Amino acid sequence: MYVVIAGGGKVGRSIAVDLLADRHEVTIIELIEDRCEELLRDHDLLVIHGDACEVRYLEQARLERADVFVATTHEDDDNFVACQLALASFSVPRAIARVNAPHNEEIFDRMNIEAVSTTSLISRLIREELTVGELIHLYTLRAGKVNLVEIDLPQTGHYAPRSVVDLTLPRESVLVCIFRMVDGVDETVIPRGDTELLPGDQVIALTTPEFEDELRAAVLSGGEA
Repeated sequence: MYVVIAGGGKVGRSIAVDLLADRHEVTIIELIEDRCEELLRDHDLLVIHGDACEVRYLEQARLERADVFVATTHEDDDNFVACQLALASFSVPRAIARVNAPHNEEIFDRMNIEAVSTTSLISRLIREELTVGELIHLYTLRAGKVNLVEIDLPQTGHYAPRSVVDLTLPRESVLVCIFRMVDGVDETVIPRGDTELLPGDQVIALTTPEFEDELRAAVLSGGEA
């Protein structure tokens, strides 16, 4: 299978690594030059430095022969445009997009773009066999009305490390996993009470919509250096 990924950040890189391990062919289109160099250095794949919202870079990725196109950037608008181009101009069989704002999911679905709140998270949970019970409990409790929240912690100098047990999380909220860069390598941490949140971490959490702001505040506040 040939997969083209727009965005070489933590999520896009993680998807690429999983696919490469299963011997699929992967190309990443990434706008940040330093990130492109890291991807080329660390992984055996084609990396194109450019904007996936521009047709010329999709052409360089030979998108017309792709089985799947995945847009994983932090910007819903960019993900939407890139997927639309993939479907309309290159007739890609499947277009999958990371959606950061839950209210945008319906728009993506209407345009035949498979919208997901994050990528590969559920498969990671199943492999680790941790926090799955809490995940199922929350979805059952609110009949699926649960938001998957991504919280990017400030870099070094702006955030003091703190343990999960010290957080005052709102009820019906749970930290699911942490994406962390260690010595240039992406790691996924399943949080426990003594797990420390570190500067630069990306925290993935589940909560009901009414507690989302409170959850973000609990994770971010009190951690300033």
